[in-house]
Amino acid sequence: MPRVIGIDPGTLSVDICGLDDGAVFLDRSLPTADALGDPRAILDVLDAAHRAGPLDLVAGPSGYGLPLIRAQALTDNDLRLAYLAPEGEAGGIGGLRTLMRALRASPLPVVLTPGVVHLPSVPPHRKVNRVDMGTADKVCAAALAVHEEAARRGCAHGDVSFILLELGGAFTAAIAVERGRIVDGLGGTSGPLGLRAAGALDGEVAYLAGTISKRLLFGGGASAIAGEPNAPAESIASPATPRARVAWEAYLESAVKAVALLAAIAPSASDVILSGRLASAAGVRGAIEARLAAARIGAAVHPLTGFARVAKAAAQGAALVADGLAGGRAAALVDALGIRGASGTVLDHLHFVDPASARERLGIV
Repeated sequence: MPRVIGIDPGTLSVDICGLDDGAVFLDRSLPTADALGDPRAILDVLDAAHRAGPLDLVAGPSGYGLPLIRAQALTDNDLRLAYLAPEGEAGGIGGLRTLMRALRASPLPVVLTPGVVHLPSVPPHRKVNRVDMGTADKVCAAALAVHEEAARRGCAHGDVSFILLELGGAFTAAIAVERGRIVDGLGGTSGPLGLRAAGALDGEVAYLAGTISKRLLFGGGASAIAGEPNAPAESIASPATPRARVAWEAYLESAVKAVALLAAIAPSASDVILSGRLASAAGVRGAIEARLAAARIGAAVHPLTGFARVAKAAAQGAALVADGLAGGRAAALVDALGIRGASGTVLDHLHFVDPASARERLGIV
């Protein structure tokens, strides 16, 4: 049976989860600054796992996603599409492309997985002028949620519907799952206010900014509103100043609006599943439940628990995706999500921006 690994490159930590015939054998979390400052740190973990028993597949750090491309086949254009930045662009999660180039040069069986916009289960009209409908790690977190919900209910993957609310260390995202398939999503740069990131921007605010850099997309979130950009993530739920209270209310209300919006797309969704760094913070779940009830959205709210002790949900989900792609226990899950049918690029549905201009900005030739 397959021996696989899933990797989630988060803003604050890079998480690695390994499964051997469905059982966890690797459960690690490394600070992002350390892990991506020297890719050898991650390669050493992967190499050690490979020496202990040959790896069948690694679901690698995939950024905005690609339709199941092996790392050894990656071109520089693929990397620009996956991370949506030209060479030399500051901001974002630094070091990811360096890591991917290192993985490309290694003999390990690494594959890049799709984002929401690549999935055939999302109809074309929902993709119009959309790029960030949910990055590849959000698809993986949703995969874990489908797996967990089906097990909890004792039903098939196609019988679960929910909205996944990812409360990350920088971004907030929401994914709609209807009858086991992802049907829509609001990514971190197009969705709710995040802890560190502003989320979707008012067009006039974008105009007034003059130029929107990649670095700017990672700022302007709840912590900046509170005037405490370096405060611990959990502090957002314990506001002690007027500014912090504004930030807390804006953070919560933005998340609830996202749920309400996606509830119209996934009418069968009866649950809101919380994942991400703030999902377990004191007061967050109760506050979201109260606001959903006040909005007459009758959804049960519960956390995504997963099966690993250390690695975040997206790394666990990536391991499940790798297992399924390798023909393991999660094969039915991968089939239900339609991951093998992923296609296209994140630039395919642009109308407001000329796709050729977008490619030129990214340095794609």
